[in-house]
Amino acid sequence: MVGTEVLIAGAGPVGLTAAIELARRGVACRIVDALPEPPRYAKAVGIQPRTLEVFEGLGVLRRMLDASLQLRGQLVYVNGAEVARTELTLPADVPYGFIGLPQYVTERILRERLAETGTRIERATWLTTFEQDDSGVRAVLVDADGEHTVDAQFLIGCDGAHSIVRKRLGLSFGGAAFAEQYMLGDVELDWSLPRGYVIRSTHRTEGVTDDLLVCIPLPGRGRYRVSMLVPDELTTAETSNPDQLVHGFEGGPTPRLHHIQAVLDRLAPEPVTASKLRWSSVFRISHRIVDAYARGRVFVAGDAAHIHPPTGAQGMNTGIQDAHNLAWKLALAVNGDSAPKLPASYDAERRPVGDEVVGRTVRSAREGIGAGESDLDFVIRREAQLLIDYRDSPIVARAADRWPGLRAGLRAPDAAGLVRGAVTFPIRLFALFGRTDHTLLLYADDSAGTEIGALADLAAAARRRAHRHLDVYLLAAPGARVDDTLLPVVRDRDADFAKAYGATGAAAYVVRPDGYLGYAGWASSIDDLTEYLGATFR
Repeated sequence: MVGTEVLIAGAGPVGLTAAIELARRGVACRIVDALPEPPRYAKAVGIQPRTLEVFEGLGVLRRMLDASLQLRGQLVYVNGAEVARTELTLPADVPYGFIGLPQYVTERILRERLAETGTRIERATWLTTFEQDDSGVRAVLVDADGEHTVDAQFLIGCDGAHSIVRKRLGLSFGGAAFAEQYMLGDVELDWSLPRGYVIRSTHRTEGVTDDLLVCIPLPGRGRYRVSMLVPDELTTAETSNPDQLVHGFEGGPTPRLHHIQAVLDRLAPEPVTASKLRWSSVFRISHRIVDAYARGRVFVAGDAAHIHPPTGAQGMNTGIQDAHNLAWKLALAVNGDSAPKLPASYDAERRPVGDEVVGRTVRSAREGIGAGESDLDFVIRREAQLLIDYRDSPIVARAADRWPGLRAGLRAPDAAGLVRGAVTFPIRLFALFGRTDHTLLLYADDSAGTEIGALADLAAAARRRAHRHLDVYLLAAPGARVDDTLLPVVRDRDADFAKAYGATGAAAYVVRPDGYLGYAGWASSIDDLTEYLGATFR
């Protein structure tokens, strides 16, 4: 019998993210995958701005950007006429845009990063069953040498739409399936349309869409991942069992280049020839979500917890952020520093996100992204996963009465134009975050000079309550009198921080390791801050 602290089933992008986040916090984990080799198809191809922030913390951002293509916008055609053009422009507080990258490249980069932590993937190894009690999880793995029993403190199921972990945990997976079947292909197109734009072209008869083409650009000359309705000759039989899960790539005949070309001939905005078919498949879509993301010491994430249409590239990104939310909590629990109910907050925070994504992507698949909505900035921020809100979480502090600043539960925005001693160039707020521990940001405006000593006392109390899993910075307005403090001082030279956070007077913000605000309020009460920290730390 072999033991580990966390066992992860599934070495796709979600399982890899969880393993990296745990390993870089010193948590021993094992990650197993039933496939003998990584897949070589571009299942997911879009990466959101919020996920790029996650990748910055994981230490893979540069590699992802180097391998990717910037997604610039979307062109929409109906019955051959352009009806909409969307530019994917983001406000200044968002450091990264949208990129296109085949999933197998994303996974390769994450595998390389995981290997740097000394953790290896155990391939051709799958979990068959498990049991749990208050002290841990006992799981049975099978590989070429037979069955093995593994003891772990926690188990994370990142094992896809047909998850064994979900089934053995007894979770329901309610939802339905699309009647339509689709085909996907990875091809090169020789048209003159602008590079970096998603092309969506439909044919409508009496207001009903009866033909569809979506082309998502990928790195490489004229390369796209195309999707379209499947022709009758490739249609697979529908299941008569409403409870049978049908989602993902189908077996049987695969589309060939002439199948894709026929749709292009009908729907492409201009004459175009498809070539260099790298792979293709028939694809079925279901939309389902579990009734709980966790039971006891066992968790599900990614496709094991939620499946839905690929519209807007939400699936992989949502799964990666599931893992990002869960891993720091489990790391604290493994180390004995978490409050008892901290791991359970994963379900409270992430299941509402999954529920919203499932509903939205179903609507978008039918009507198009943002159909019927007039606020384009809101639509882009939502699709970029920048509007996730954990305000109702049991580990997020409620806003104080008459608090004028940014509310806890929201994503912590970046801020530019910061300066600090011995650094000869402006820095950004995100550069201060260590990405493994919480960060306490204390703010002092020009009137807060007499409170600097109280801020230092607040910081000391907070670090003790967080078992020192807390970095502290004093963000000071240009005229604030803070020279005598021993706290690390960063000057808000251009007032970007004050504007982004609504900071005034003496304020305190706690940024969690996943980049969300857990606390935001006046820096006048040690009790309020330490009470908040008590929901996270033992």
